[in-house]
Amino acid sequence: MKVGQGRRAAAAAVAAAGLCLALAACGSGSSSGGAAAQPANLSADRLAADPLTAVRGAADITGHSGTLQDVTLLETVSRSKRATLHGTGAYDYAARTGQLVVTVPPGAGGSAGKLTEVVTPGVVYMLGRGTKVPPGKWVKVDVRELADGNLVSSGATDPATAAAALRGAQTAVRAGTAVIEGETVTRYTGTLDLGQAAQATGGAASYGLGLAARTFTTRQVPYQVWLDEHGRIRRVVEVFTFSGVPGSTKSADQVTVTSRSDFSQFGQPVQVAVPAASEVYTGK
Repeated sequence: MKVGQGRRAAAAAVAAAGLCLALAACGSGSSSGGAAAQPANLSADRLAADPLTAVRGAADITGHSGTLQDVTLLETVSRSKRATLHGTGAYDYAARTGQLVVTVPPGAGGSAGKLTEVVTPGVVYMLGRGTKVPPGKWVKVDVRELADGNLVSSGATDPATAAAALRGAQTAVRAGTAVIEGETVTRYTGTLDLGQAAQATGGAASYGLGLAARTFTTRQVPYQVWLDEHGRIRRVVEVFTFSGVPGSTKSADQVTVTSRSDFSQFGQPVQVAVPAASEVYTGK
């Protein structure tokens, strides 16, 4: 087998493993960043009075802070299983890279443990889930090789994608306020269109959204988002639905994935290392 074929096979194997654990539809470094990007002057950013404008603009405004810390929760419910995965990480908007460590509980598919992933536009690196991958080696996967574009298949929704999905908001209703980490924030609810979010995002960063738009059962995705006084995202919840049996439209075959991300520590230094070529597995 040629090296290119081996890389694609390895990627497919890890992708399949990731899809099983995250969707619960299956059976029982070189540094790219370090110093925080200089944040934009947030005094220019204010929460828009119009709810739809506020929600659609939240991804860009959140990026003005340069960096953020993320706590993510992914709950998957199918006909026969329920699984909850937790993750923590950080995202650097200047380098356009993020790193998440996802804790996989027993019974979520595959083996329990930790999955480390580094996300970049259009590419995800995975460490710790491929059974045939040598210890300490990463697998590099083009998100276009994953049925859902890696929106949820590796056990988490990366911060940039969770935010970018809001660019496709179709409806937005102001739904009161809440207090998150001592700060009063405004809550909005509505639906978003993944295809339109992909178009509004553009480039490699849109690959995952575009694929999910074509493969998920429900194109109109329900969401909730909590925005601070600047219009930044403090919490976002998105609910995705797809068929656990390819091609089936039966309600019993549908799988629901609720993705929640909490953003904090805007503008603080983060360390995100993209694996060096020597650290990436390219065998069969």
